[in-house]
Amino acid sequence: MTATASTDYRVVDPATGETVQEYPQATNAQIAEALSRADEAFEGWRRTPAKERAAVLTRVAELYEQRKDELAAVITQEMGKPVAQAAGEIDIVVSIYRFYADKGPSFLGDEELDVASGGRAVVRKEPVGTLLGIMPWNYPYYQVARFAAPNLMLGNTMLLKHAPQCPRSALAMERIFADAGLPSGAYVNIFASNEQVAELIADPRIQGVSLTGSERAGAAVAEIAGRNLKKVVLELGGSDPFLVLGTNDLDRAVRQAFVGRMGNAGQACNAAKRIIVLDEHYEPFVERFTAATRDVRPGDPTSADTFMGPLSSENAVRMLAEQVDDAVDKGATVLAGGRRMDRPGAWYEPTLLTGIRPGMRAYTEELFGPVAMVYQVGSEEEAVELANTTPYGLGACVFSDDEQQARRVADRLEAGMVFVNAFVGSAAELPFGGVKRSGFGRELGRYGMEEFVNHKLIHFSR
Repeated sequence: MTATASTDYRVVDPATGETVQEYPQATNAQIAEALSRADEAFEGWRRTPAKERAAVLTRVAELYEQRKDELAAVITQEMGKPVAQAAGEIDIVVSIYRFYADKGPSFLGDEELDVASGGRAVVRKEPVGTLLGIMPWNYPYYQVARFAAPNLMLGNTMLLKHAPQCPRSALAMERIFADAGLPSGAYVNIFASNEQVAELIADPRIQGVSLTGSERAGAAVAEIAGRNLKKVVLELGGSDPFLVLGTNDLDRAVRQAFVGRMGNAGQACNAAKRIIVLDEHYEPFVERFTAATRDVRPGDPTSADTFMGPLSSENAVRMLAEQVDDAVDKGATVLAGGRRMDRPGAWYEPTLLTGIRPGMRAYTEELFGPVAMVYQVGSEEEAVELANTTPYGLGACVFSDDEQQARRVADRLEAGMVFVNAFVGSAAELPFGGVKRSGFGRELGRYGMEEFVNHKLIHFSR
């Protein structure tokens, strides 16, 4: 099974390329002990009253706030996120734990059913057991919170296998849960190999798996889970369209598209990767977007003024460069950037491409970095058709002053999420997930507590 590109746990500063610290991979005995701890903790945690579980999550949120600067610095060094954006990630994490602490007990209330055959029936939401989370590097704290908060609120326990380049943040999160009073074993970090992950998925004590990552990793995990009759939630890649159809504020559309594409150095599944612009707006849009792209100067991610730092790793730069070079070799036009930067570390220029066509890798593949692609279309119909011409279906944006048009187009887009007049974002109360090869299942909101749950029917006869 290939859940990640590597299982060599180490911190490599992408701004310099220097190895900062290495961590030993767990032994088979340590993995077995971790699973036993989580399995044994389940019975006690599930019986803990919901209000007490909520109190633990509230304390988790408080600890994230108290340790915000320290936690932000960790991921800036691990994966290059500019420190201001890293702090912003902590803010949304706090909101997620608070959301489930506040709303979780009511989400768990019994649902009364209308029973035509007589008697009374309720559906009770109960936890299912120990879960396995497999998380990526691009939002090290946020991705874990989306999985951990609702499922701990439910009463499930979990093992968490983080990305190999995020060992410090993984350990910091485990420490927060312990300091917040979560029972020992309810959340256990594991530095596992891909082979160990495969064995865990097959173990009957694991009741479900949640993975955020690549399409390849999702397919591998789903295959093993399917053979072992385990439920999975998969949040995979995306090639989100950003449709500019009609607006009297083109500057705002450009700003939204630019931040939606270039934030976190473009390393987001739900980034605005394919910008589709009607003829009437195309030339001024491209002119302004090009200027914005050229104005960005990637710099020191530890500086509060830096908008764009390095990519996460040398491998990330290499893959992105290959995709851009393929497009250019086949006729795409580079309006800004287009090259890796000549300096130590994992640096790539903010880039704008036009003239992307079928046959280029960029037309169908996800570009995970600061590379925007702008397409020109002649009609709403053509815009929708192009937007749906992708194997992915995570998010989409419709930019239009005409609400009827926005609703009409949103209804036709093949995506799990559609945002109108803003890039695809995230909030604790909004369900997050996709369709097609972007995966299945939902995280966040009320729906985040509906995945790994036993909807137990209890029927009372007359």
